[in-house]
Amino acid sequence: MPRSQNKVASRNRRKRMIRLAKGYWGSRNNVWTIAKHHIEKGLQYAYRDRRAKKRTFRKLWIVRINAAARMNGTTYSRLMNDLKKGNVQINRKVLSDIAMNQPEIFSRIVESVKP
Repeated sequence: MPRSQNKVASRNRRKRMIRLAKGYWGSRNNVWTIAKHHIEKGLQYAYRDRRAKKRTFRKLWIVRINAAARMNGTTYSRLMNDLKKGNVQINRKVLSDIAMNQPEIFSRIVESVKP
């Protein structure tokens, strides 16, 4: 009995991978084994970096808040502690945006929570 091969499915699988490799340089976009390797690696990086992106943005917000806090005579850690004690519910993303785009409002926030 001959071995059964599902050529339609295997061809579609390869076509899907080659389509994902569109835009890759050199043989990465048309040689099946190389394209497959680079697509899988790229998807691993994408998965990892979707999580890393959240960390890097939080770091950026903290740096911006710290710079603005120091211009107002305090530090990041003291400011965040005072905000918590003052029961001010404002997250780092919004606080960072205020610090960058509206420094006078940020100064008022700092003054309102100073002990």
